[in-house]
Amino acid sequence: MARHLDVWLLGARIGVLSQLDGRLSFAYAPDATTPLSQSLPIRSEPFDDRATRPFFAGLLPEGGKRKQIAKTLQVSTQNDYALLDSLGGECAGAVTLLEPGHPPQALDAPREVRWLDHAQLLQVLDEMPLRPMRAGEDGLRLSLAGAQDKLPVVLDTDGIRIGLPLNGSPSTHILKPTIAGIDGSVFNEAFCMALAVALKLDVAGTHIQTITDGDQLSHYLLVQRYDRQSDLPGQRLHQEDFCQALGIVSEHKYENEGGPGLAQSFALLRSATRPSAPHTLKLLDYVVFNALIGNHDAHGKNFSLLYTPAGTVLTPLYDALCTAVYPTLTEKMAMKIGSKYKFSEVQARHWEQFATEANLSPAQVKKRILDIARRLPDLARSTGARFQSRGNDHPIIDQIVTQIEQRCALTVRRLAAPQADGAGQERA
Repeated sequence: MARHLDVWLLGARIGVLSQLDGRLSFAYAPDATTPLSQSLPIRSEPFDDRATRPFFAGLLPEGGKRKQIAKTLQVSTQNDYALLDSLGGECAGAVTLLEPGHPPQALDAPREVRWLDHAQLLQVLDEMPLRPMRAGEDGLRLSLAGAQDKLPVVLDTDGIRIGLPLNGSPSTHILKPTIAGIDGSVFNEAFCMALAVALKLDVAGTHIQTITDGDQLSHYLLVQRYDRQSDLPGQRLHQEDFCQALGIVSEHKYENEGGPGLAQSFALLRSATRPSAPHTLKLLDYVVFNALIGNHDAHGKNFSLLYTPAGTVLTPLYDALCTAVYPTLTEKMAMKIGSKYKFSEVQARHWEQFATEANLSPAQVKKRILDIARRLPDLARSTGARFQSRGNDHPIIDQIVTQIEQRCALTVRRLAAPQADGAGQERA
């Protein structure tokens, strides 16, 4: 027996997600005018499971979080439809999935929020590892992609109260606690995002928050949602990550598993944006920045397209942290530069290979890399000092600064040096 969920986008019903014999399909409504995804252009014929699954499953948590949610809801971990049925009220972007006959809140309806007092917020933080997305709780249907703990929340206009969005109300921020087993992850990500701001990149607003638990301090991040309109608090903007836009399932988000590489990412950006030049330059800065800070986990779900009233744009930078400081995490980058997955092996010719494959000017790419690599160490030191002066110091920050200094020095040395020809001789 087929099961169906209505798919709503920006308050309009645009299609139906169906499940039959465990397979998904998606069909646009006859009057749909706005496509849900680059990988799902408007057409009269339904999309089959292979085309449908990457976008819709890409809305869901991954890995152990997905397994924990499935256990809580007593559904199969592989059952994307059942998970979307339970979680698909407040997702990334402006998509909402609801049972037929149940329209979403009106766009101008007052937000419904369960405000949390100090004890309740501590409880939410404490329970996040065992109850991702507060799955199964009355009035909450929340979903965010990714394998780490995070939760959509509402930050009051006073900037103090935090609450849970109820019954499809939009959230304003994403709450991210410390990642289990990753020392200082909150300080790491906050520092790297602040460093990106110092470099004048377009960055999702990220701030460290502190809460007392007896004699102990707990830290977490609040990340402002760029897919919510700041001038209309909480109202949604649609977005999709590069894997969704390219029709690639989340399980294959890493390039070596079939996920997007840099050339494919730049090609997508050119096809989706007009004019594309500002966005390709912005993505180039993200790539260089991630490489130089040691963010080896910048995969296809960590870059996204945002659909604004003015057109499609590359989203602000998000989820940037230095993974290279943790010996237990892989040295392998999520996307290779040229033919190399390890940053330590990237020579000038590999950056040139990347530029050529991404249809960028090798000379301009080299100039931009050197500019960032020469400025970043001083910016890292001054950003670290500012963190310390504000009481947000952590030993991990000094380790990141050292890592950045080493990676930038290596990059400048390799790109500024004369290049050797095939016979091993130096050439200008």
